[in-house]
Amino acid sequence: MRIRQFGLLVAALGVCLLLLTLQTRGEGTTAGQLVGFVTTPLQTVLTKVNRSAVGVWATYLDWKNVRAENHRLRAEVEERQVESLRARDVEAENGRLRRLLALRDRLPLATIAGEVIGREWGWARSLVVNRGRADSVLRMTPAIAPEGLVGRVVEVRSGASIVQLLTDPASTVSATVERTRTTGIVEGEPRGTTRFKYMARDGAAIQVGDLIVTSGLGGVFPKGIPIGRVRSIFDRGSALFHYATLTPVVDVARIEEVLLLTGQTPQDLVAHFSTDR
Repeated sequence: MRIRQFGLLVAALGVCLLLLTLQTRGEGTTAGQLVGFVTTPLQTVLTKVNRSAVGVWATYLDWKNVRAENHRLRAEVEERQVESLRARDVEAENGRLRRLLALRDRLPLATIAGEVIGREWGWARSLVVNRGRADSVLRMTPAIAPEGLVGRVVEVRSGASIVQLLTDPASTVSATVERTRTTGIVEGEPRGTTRFKYMARDGAAIQVGDLIVTSGLGGVFPKGIPIGRVRSIFDRGSALFHYATLTPVVDVARIEEVLLLTGQTPQDLVAHFSTDR
């Protein structure tokens, strides 16, 4: 191995000496051509490799920049979407509050606005409102929304109140049919619905679509607050009481603010609620 390496070294030195000798004798052109003949293919290959490497590196940098730009644009899009959702939520909240304030201004009652901060959907159905003893809220205070009746306060705490919903099985409200003045009781049911139980007098006493409002009897709820509309009627034959299922005017599953009625009046309130129920 050492002899071979030594031979290669001697051959390389001999070639170098030959080239120098030729160049000294005035044959530099031939030597240059020989050197060019040997080195030109190598330079061509090295140039192509260099250009390819530069192209690959430039492509990588472009890809990296595009990827970073995509991440930035995606983050901006997500931020705009969040801002849009917040704006829609604020707009919806402002709309609800405007309706609530408009109702409060129309009502001939003292009221306190409250925000729903909790819900109970078990056997007992209720809302937790951020108004309590510190706001002079009393037990049995009616809770309403711009559409109509929500329920009544059944428990008062320091900074919150528990509002029993109309759909609670223990809830009963004295009510009447707005069109015929047929009186009865609105009761909550375990399945989360309400029904109107009334004493039948004739077949025209109640019809599907009739509006049921509070009667004002019992002194808890003012007269004329909308409760629901008749969805279906069940004729129980010779039974003393018939009943009808109701569609509540207030969607308690989506309500977020309520008005607590802190004053009472004998005035009929039905005219103060929305007519597009």
